[in-house]
Amino acid sequence: MFVDSHCHIDFEDLAVQGDSLFERMAAAQVSHAVCIGVSIENLPRVLALAESRANLFATVGVHPEHTEGEDPDVARLLELAAHPKVIAIGETGLDYYWHKDQPEWQRERFRTHIRAARQCAKPLVIHTRDSAADVLRLMAEEGAAEVGGVMHCFTETLAVAEAAIAQNFHISFSGILTFKNAAQIKEVAASIPLERILIETDSPYLAPVPHRGKLNEPSFVPHVAAEIARLRGISVEEVAAATSANFFRLFRHAQA
Repeated sequence: MFVDSHCHIDFEDLAVQGDSLFERMAAAQVSHAVCIGVSIENLPRVLALAESRANLFATVGVHPEHTEGEDPDVARLLELAAHPKVIAIGETGLDYYWHKDQPEWQRERFRTHIRAARQCAKPLVIHTRDSAADVLRLMAEEGAAEVGGVMHCFTETLAVAEAAIAQNFHISFSGILTFKNAAQIKEVAASIPLERILIETDSPYLAPVPHRGKLNEPSFVPHVAAEIARLRGISVEEVAAATSANFFRLFRHAQA
């Protein structure tokens, strides 16, 4: 069985599909999925999805790209994270690709999320784009290793992956890993310890080969596992077992 550790099935293009989406998940042997919170405003629909099915989980956080809406403090994040279906804090982190001019507010928001994660003892789901050095620095300064977490949709170098692993983090690979021009990420997937790897779709984005360019969904996550297996010279079944075990070990509040 496979676990999609990061998806956005509350987004409209997937939400309208209803039961058929979950039927395809089951047919592809995807046993569980995490619907990621990206804003306080979208959290009710994320929680509603998680509450509707035993095999769905949720996270709470404000994505670094979001500049409008509520910007929660630690107390507010803790209040929201108390929901029994919330297994992590995030999506949080830094994105200097979209926000080059005012990064300080991003860094303060990221610190707030790390502090909340430590207080509620739930791991972090981290987004990084053009910001790896600052992400790693703030993780260290705020003690993120205490709760650990995952660097989602990883696109950085092996050195960045190893630095994150040294801080008690996992590395999650998306459909990007299957792209022909993803040599740097393929090197990471082939090199880091298997016990630190997760798989995800980040759906509805980044559909893997052979579905590239189409709407992504959790049932496609086995293609990511298959590429990891090919790169490491092991079976898909071994990757499925390891990444699922890694998921439930990291996200201690998730019930298998």
